[in-house]
Amino acid sequence: MTSLTGLYPGTFDPITLGHTDIIRRAVKLVDTLIIGVAINEDKGPLFDLDERVEMIKEALDGMDEGQRANIVVKPFDDLLMSFAEDCKADVIIRGLRAVSDFEYEFQMVGMNSFLNEEIETVFLMADARYQAIASKLVKEIARLGGDISSFVPDTVVPKLLKKVGR
Repeated sequence: MTSLTGLYPGTFDPITLGHTDIIRRAVKLVDTLIIGVAINEDKGPLFDLDERVEMIKEALDGMDEGQRANIVVKPFDDLLMSFAEDCKADVIIRGLRAVSDFEYEFQMVGMNSFLNEEIETVFLMADARYQAIASKLVKEIARLGGDISSFVPDTVVPKLLKKVGR
């Protein structure tokens, strides 16, 4: 039987409960799940790459040991499809929160298939509890003094509050 490798790419600035929900569900679909942490300086991340990788690893500590054993966290700074090829990924996992996400993701799938038609993209709909959560909004709520504990793993809360000066 062939082993299936999935790649879940993102900036994860910071990782949210929506991200961890997709990770928990994606790891059930593949033998190995690679979480690709994009350097993506164009987005101007609040956290540096090492901080984001560490927050993901800490968030994974709450997962079942059997599932966690099949997850690898890797940073990348090149074209997604080049990284997917380097990782020998069979599928790219993407989370969808709303119809607006679909339009962007639909374009990405089209472009990615031109680059490598062998790598499929699988979409997982966000759980209804997490559909409104976006890292950008969580950072804004933190900056403005709101409670972010319902949006990010417990280990992320103090790090985000410190970053925004609270």
